[in-house]
Amino acid sequence: MRIFRKTLVSFPLFIFLFLYESSTAQDTIRRGEFLRDGSTHKPLVSPQKTFELGFFSPGSSTGRYLGIRYGNIEDKAVVWVANRENPISDRSGVLTISNDGNLVLLNGQNITVWSSNITSTNNDNNRVGSIRDTGNFELIEVSSERVIWESFNHPTDTFLPHMRVRVNPQTGDNLAFVSWRSENDPSPGNFSLGVDPSGAPEIVLWGRNNTRRWRSGQWNSAIFTGIPNMALLTNYLYGFKLSSPPDETGSVYFTYVPSDPSVLLRFKVLHNGTEEELRWNETSKRWTKFQAAPESECDKYNRCGSFGICDMKGSNGICSCVDGYEPVSLGSWSRGCRRRTPLRCERNVSNVGEDEFLTLKSVKLPDFETPEHSLADPEDCKDRCLKNCSCTAFTFVNGIGCMIWNQDLVDLQQFEAGGSSLHVRLADSEIGESKKTKIVVIVAVLVGVLLLGIFALLLWRFKRKKDVSGTYCGHDADTSVVVVDMTKAKDTTTAFTGSVDIMIEGKAVNTSELPVFCLKVIVKATNDFSRENELGRGGFGPVYKGVLEDGQEIAVKRLSGKSGQGVDEFKNEIILIAKLQHRNLVRLLGCCFEGEEKMLVYEYMPNKSLDFFIFDEMKQELVDWKLRFAIIEGIARGLLYLHRDSRLRIIHRDLKVSNVLLDGEMNPKISDFGMARIFGGNQNEANTAWFLYTHGRSEELVDPKIRATCNKREALRCIHVAMLCVQDSAAERPNMAAVLLMLESDTATLPVPRQPTFTTSTRRNSMDVNFALDSSQQYIVSSNEITSTVVLGR
Repeated sequence: MRIFRKTLVSFPLFIFLFLYESSTAQDTIRRGEFLRDGSTHKPLVSPQKTFELGFFSPGSSTGRYLGIRYGNIEDKAVVWVANRENPISDRSGVLTISNDGNLVLLNGQNITVWSSNITSTNNDNNRVGSIRDTGNFELIEVSSERVIWESFNHPTDTFLPHMRVRVNPQTGDNLAFVSWRSENDPSPGNFSLGVDPSGAPEIVLWGRNNTRRWRSGQWNSAIFTGIPNMALLTNYLYGFKLSSPPDETGSVYFTYVPSDPSVLLRFKVLHNGTEEELRWNETSKRWTKFQAAPESECDKYNRCGSFGICDMKGSNGICSCVDGYEPVSLGSWSRGCRRRTPLRCERNVSNVGEDEFLTLKSVKLPDFETPEHSLADPEDCKDRCLKNCSCTAFTFVNGIGCMIWNQDLVDLQQFEAGGSSLHVRLADSEIGESKKTKIVVIVAVLVGVLLLGIFALLLWRFKRKKDVSGTYCGHDADTSVVVVDMTKAKDTTTAFTGSVDIMIEGKAVNTSELPVFCLKVIVKATNDFSRENELGRGGFGPVYKGVLEDGQEIAVKRLSGKSGQGVDEFKNEIILIAKLQHRNLVRLLGCCFEGEEKMLVYEYMPNKSLDFFIFDEMKQELVDWKLRFAIIEGIARGLLYLHRDSRLRIIHRDLKVSNVLLDGEMNPKISDFGMARIFGGNQNEANTAWFLYTHGRSEELVDPKIRATCNKREALRCIHVAMLCVQDSAAERPNMAAVLLMLESDTATLPVPRQPTFTTSTRRNSMDVNFALDSSQQYIVSSNEITSTVVLGR
């Protein structure tokens, strides 16, 4: 009888537990329901199973915590912890909705260890807790569908996409993320990450005692100016957004919306004092680091002290003083630099000139600026600085406006590219000569140039006995190459920019569109071809980065003596490239040849070449499928121009990823066209494209880093087109117009390629494929019984 009575008592409990197990597998907890810790515990799971809310013990810890983790991946990283300061010592924890309508976490003694802690209303019985696919846990008032509490407003150490980070410039309030104390201890640690709203908003990483460890630089409505590569990455460029205008409390909100919603990513402040962006790699089944800060020595806050600037030319970062300043202590950069010559207002004398401004380019702007955003003109910004003796620098940034510094310049960093321009105030004697002296120097230079021009003209007439006036670059002329400046009055210290004739072996060749640079200009721009300025080397010789006097960045190809380059071939190369203008071709700015030197001057590509990204495991993920397909289309358009639309028909003959350069916006530009004709080229051949294709395994050719996220149909179409482009017979290869049509059209019928002869000793004749270019300039593609005809305009 006792056994039967126990059974009767236990049966309702069994039914309750059964219903509880069923209900808690949902995404919602209601009044009267319980989420319990224990062996039978099932977490709340978001609708798409992206996140789950439940109990866990981190690492080797025995404490139990209620938190949010990823749901349907192998590494269930924790993104939020409720009771981070009050762990439960056993598995007795219970989450429920209390009588006053709050979410509460109770331990085995029925003591509240955590609560949502919101003010009670009359609708206490009409609330539910729900976990969302964004990772947000919400307490919702059902009748009004109003969210009255959410975990996104009470973050721990992780920033997730769609989370709003509040910033209030009026009150200085911001929403900060605080690190764990250690890998096994979620309690608040020593480091925090948030947005400093004192000037233009910027992300700041704080350490112990609220000391700054790193900052992102000011937000300019598109990027954070202190992250130089941010503008180059589509995910960053369009990911961060700032709400505008402020709400009724004066607050604005930062959010991050990824370009690809299917990618799992998170920003986290680590217990060791670094900030990381982590992305889930479906191929390797692990989290990979996308970016981190501080990453280099120069990233560390104010490493070189006040008015010091850090440059990563060395592995540990090199400190130097801003021009016009000198180190306070030669043995310690922590004390920074001091002004060498007082400003005019500081000396209180009238016999000195007005203060001037030194422009620093491509720098991380200093911290603690005074916003003067109401000033809409850079000159007004400059005047405001000059009228304030405390002003040390100013700048005007699109998207921010006028910014003025009325104190020491701290946390300056020199970038190779990107960044901003900063105008530093100095005494006029630090900038150069007085105005009177400058006038004398200018007059003397003009007279000297005039006399030099007359001398060069007489010398040229004496040597050539021809009635053509001009100048040379101040060096002994190569007897086989003579440069004649047809503008007749150019300064020999700068690049010629007029019409130029090249005299080769007595024959004049006009290159009216191509400037000729003096050797001394190139030497100065490249710092005398220093090793630090070397970008790389090819069969032709080294390539150097240079900066002209007007600030324009250039890339200089210097032909080495071992390249076997002849003058005649060099001439043909100049003529060839000078006539090409297309957005997907690297632009040739000019050339230089004096004595034995032969150089080509190109526009500088800050993102290097395509192989820099796709052959680097850490950088592969920066180039997602959307960007890769855009690069493919850009290359195809550039080749179409070379093959059909340019004034000269050009076959590249050496197109490879190292010859595809990327500009500041990751637009592809083909380089080294014609160089194969000059220097010859090596073709690495392998039969892997063909084996995988014929065995229906073309997907394996796609980069594993993007295989899971790319558009499979587009990728397979690109592979198919690539197979057609390497057919043995020229008649069987599509021209670039057809290639572009195949790439851009989802409905174009693609012919079946033949097996290339380099994969086998015999041709396969089983495929009946025909390519032809008929007299009406129609490109005809036929495969089996389907024919596609493309009319090509000329």
